[in-house]
Amino acid sequence: MPRLKYCALFVIAAYASVTVATGLNSLETFIKTVKTGRADFTQVVTAPAKEGQAPRVKTSSGTFEFSRPNRFKFLYKKPFEQSIVADGQTLWLYDVDLNQVTARKQAQVLGSTPAALIASAPDLHALQADFTLAAAPDRDGLEWVLATPKAKDSQLQSIGVGLRAGELVVLEILDSFGQKSSLRFSAFVANAPIDASSFQFKPPAGADVIRQ
Repeated sequence: MPRLKYCALFVIAAYASVTVATGLNSLETFIKTVKTGRADFTQVVTAPAKEGQAPRVKTSSGTFEFSRPNRFKFLYKKPFEQSIVADGQTLWLYDVDLNQVTARKQAQVLGSTPAALIASAPDLHALQADFTLAAAPDRDGLEWVLATPKAKDSQLQSIGVGLRAGELVVLEILDSFGQKSSLRFSAFVANAPIDASSFQFKPPAGADVIRQ
C-alpha cells in the first residue's frame, strides 16, 4: 500500500480517537457542571413492527426539571397528563386520567435508568457502577455516548446520549423488547434556579395510591 494511504489511515484513526474521547468528555462535563436544569421535551416511542403491520409510533411532550443528586420531574402534558417525580427518597408516578399514584423506593429503581444518566449521578465514575460507557462516533451534529446497563435483569438494552457543546440534546433508548424511544430536549436552561419544593409530591385527594 502506498505510504500516502498509510498516512490517510493514521489520520482517520487519530480523528476517530479524538471523536470518541470527546463524547465521554462532554458527558463528564455535563454531569460535573450542570447541577440543575430545565427543558421542554418531545418523546417518540416506536414499537417493533408486527407481522404484516407497520411499526406503532406514539408521540408525547412536556417539561423536565432536575436537581442533582437524585431529584427530577417529568410532566407529560400531551396527549395525556402524567407526572413522574423523584424527591430523593421516593419515585412517584401519577396518572391524571386514572387518578392513580404509584410510589416506589427510589434507590431500588433508578440505578440503570435514563434518569440516572442525566439527573442522578454526581460524576462519571458513579455512572460506571451501573453502566458500561463507550463513546460513539459523532452524528447529527452531536457527540454521543452509548451506555449499556450492567444489571442482568435490566429492562433496557442500551441508552444513547447525544450532547452538543456540553448541553443535553437527546436520549435514544432501546429496551429489552426491541421498543425504541427518542427523548429530545429543547429550550434547555442549565443551572436554572429551581426551588426544592418543585420536587415534592403529595398525592391528590381521592387518588388511588399504590406503594411498591
